[in-house]
Amino acid sequence: MQQPKIAILGAGAGGLCMGVQLHRAGFRDFTIFEKSDGVGGTWHDNTYPGAACDVPSHLYSFSFESKRDWSRKFAPQPEIRAYFEGLAKRWGLLPRTRFGVEVTGASFDEERGQWRLRTRTGEEHVADVLVSGLGQLNRPHVPDFPGLASYEGATWHSARWNHDFEVAGKRIAVIGNAASALQFIPRLAETAARVHVFQRTPNYVIPRFDREFTAREQWAFAHVPGWQRLYRWWIWARLEANWAAFKPGTWWSRVFRKGALKYLETLVQDPELRAALTPDYPIGCKRILISDDYYQAMVRPNVELVTDPIERIEPRGLVTRGGTLREVDAIVFATGFETTSFLAPLDIEGRNGLKLREVWKDGAEAYLGIVVSGFPNFFMLYGPNTNLGHNSILFMIECQVNYAIRCLQELVRRDLAWLDVRRDVQDRFNAELQRALQKTAWNAACGSWYKTESGKITNNWKGTTTEYWWRTRRPDFSAFETRARAR
Repeated sequence: MQQPKIAILGAGAGGLCMGVQLHRAGFRDFTIFEKSDGVGGTWHDNTYPGAACDVPSHLYSFSFESKRDWSRKFAPQPEIRAYFEGLAKRWGLLPRTRFGVEVTGASFDEERGQWRLRTRTGEEHVADVLVSGLGQLNRPHVPDFPGLASYEGATWHSARWNHDFEVAGKRIAVIGNAASALQFIPRLAETAARVHVFQRTPNYVIPRFDREFTAREQWAFAHVPGWQRLYRWWIWARLEANWAAFKPGTWWSRVFRKGALKYLETLVQDPELRAALTPDYPIGCKRILISDDYYQAMVRPNVELVTDPIERIEPRGLVTRGGTLREVDAIVFATGFETTSFLAPLDIEGRNGLKLREVWKDGAEAYLGIVVSGFPNFFMLYGPNTNLGHNSILFMIECQVNYAIRCLQELVRRDLAWLDVRRDVQDRFNAELQRALQKTAWNAACGSWYKTESGKITNNWKGTTTEYWWRTRRPDFSAFETRARAR
């Protein structure tokens, strides 16, 4: 069989990893479609003050392109973006990437074994294989607050930061207090006249212990054979052990919770404020956050924690329950992303006119988070139930890319038009998955982006990264329906 023509959606971590590994495996006919003007995905979009990774830097690079000269224990956004830009340049991915092109739909031609892609500008493209590298955190979510359109000040989402707005001396409202907000609230508090933090639910926060690497450490990473690789594996193993914290009632779960509450107690002396910042749900139910300066910012005299619900937004500010108006110059939405709808608003149509949107109406699911029955030659990176709460998502992406590459090699070896995971295999896998997830902290009674409104956990993997690696290391092709290429 001639090499398949491959279309990759997104030039973030997943899309770039797929491009590199296709090149390494000898596949040359591929195109990356990226709607923005640069590579890096979330690290291209999120430029808010203080943006940084919450995975230790030496584990936040691919195993085949391990970066040795990180400046800090937790890399800042510009450094991560530069890493992905350098990766794209070194592996020749930029000429293969079409920037400013957003694919809005794709339909599968079963007889021809081809995907037909449509872009927002009306272009059409044909590919034998479709790979989604769009991930779970690419579409900012802004709640529809009553009166929002009437507000006369500046508004923006944290993932689309307004760098033209001068924060110094201004009154700022921050709606949300999760991972992104924890990073930029301390930066706002340094110069703003007043910062009002509107909190719906408190989070468990543990210290980051971030710092710059010393000159001696940098030298060792660069010159001592095997040292950086050993350090990287030590980080992975340490984080892998944290999986036990997501099993309610375990010793490690209790240790984690006790440590988080001790950290809060040490830094927040005011009992009323401390009570408002104390979660009332099992640790791990929502994302565990790490920060060295969030609590320090919350006790500043120019920062107010607001726990009363927002009733409406008026031209000059926000009104909370009870009628209190807080006049502000700007509103920053740290309200997360559209996570559980996954590939929406992308319209994907598989065999026999099967629409992915309809298949997923009760919650997204896939086999191993990579392939979906009824949608041949379609692979997802960072798909349903592949998110983590304890380790590096780049590890998971490498597993998924390896799985997809092996499937493509099987297509070529057997001269297949397509392969499609069997529905019974996918159903058994997801039944097993959901049973296991019921025993985790994510199933507890707290609202989180890990699950749908009905309570189905669609984002997180059920176990360790070791287990995921083992299950994806080599595809079982008896799990697939296949069709030979027409002669």
